[in-house]
Amino acid sequence: MFENITDNYKFNFLTRKSVISNLLKNYNFISYGIIGKSLCNRPIEYLSIGNKNNCNLWVSAHHGSEYITSMIVLNFLDNICEKIKQNQKLYGIDLKEQFNKQGLVIVPCLNHDGVEIQLMGPNSAGKYSNLVSKIISENHAEIWQANARGVDLNHNYNAGWEKLHILEQKNNITGPSYKRYGGTHFHSEPETISLVNFCEKNNFNSATAFHSQGEEIYWDYGKNTPKISRNIANILAISSKYTINSPEQLATGGGFKDWFITRFKKPGFTIEVGLGKNPLPITNFENIYTKIEPMLYINSIYDFN
Repeated sequence: MFENITDNYKFNFLTRKSVISNLLKNYNFISYGIIGKSLCNRPIEYLSIGNKNNCNLWVSAHHGSEYITSMIVLNFLDNICEKIKQNQKLYGIDLKEQFNKQGLVIVPCLNHDGVEIQLMGPNSAGKYSNLVSKIISENHAEIWQANARGVDLNHNYNAGWEKLHILEQKNNITGPSYKRYGGTHFHSEPETISLVNFCEKNNFNSATAFHSQGEEIYWDYGKNTPKISRNIANILAISSKYTINSPEQLATGGGFKDWFITRFKKPGFTIEVGLGKNPLPITNFENIYTKIEPMLYINSIYDFN
């Protein structure tokens, strides 16, 4: 899907819209919907294939500078759908038959506004542009993780939020920032609450959040972590040569994976793709994708029931 890309390739809102439009045009078996809207009124879309009553959930781009994760999941969806369309097998498995049993739902970009800010600058934040400009100027920030009003969406979920909030304050993160500010209360942001509501309405078997970077897999959070999760993480790690790890203290709690495990007592994973400095160069895309495609396939079809 993403041939001939360069470091100047901007996977912004209009580009994503075009990619999604082409997917829907090429594959009439993809379902499409909107789970909510961002602060700047951009639609948060989802795409799904296969069994809607037995499916796994993927979410990409919680952080603005990590837009390469959106490209990865959409490229995977395109590759899988093309093989289904052509009645081809992958790793010897009939994909059409497999996805009839096990479905996949993808939210390719949760933080539309953050991605736009990273790629297009503060003016893309609309009425929040002055706030964004001020935060960037005061912090000499070269990356933008947060949404349009300076809340880190992956610090905004109801899973140890209070403890994380205290830790943020101890690290002088006390208000809107380009990263790691969890908001005034959990689920304060429309992007976060849209995803929470989406999960509440659907009985997903598992959830995986794609981030960058580190080539790491996080799989546990608290007493509700299913016993099977460690075994699955091992399989994912072996298939990708990624490392199973635990996040640093300021990245523990408040995250989507943490909330999903806490709320549903089902497997939740965070996968940190690639190595380097965010935003990862788009020229690294092919190498990153090729290395993890087997892991993506396993994660997409694994029956966690």
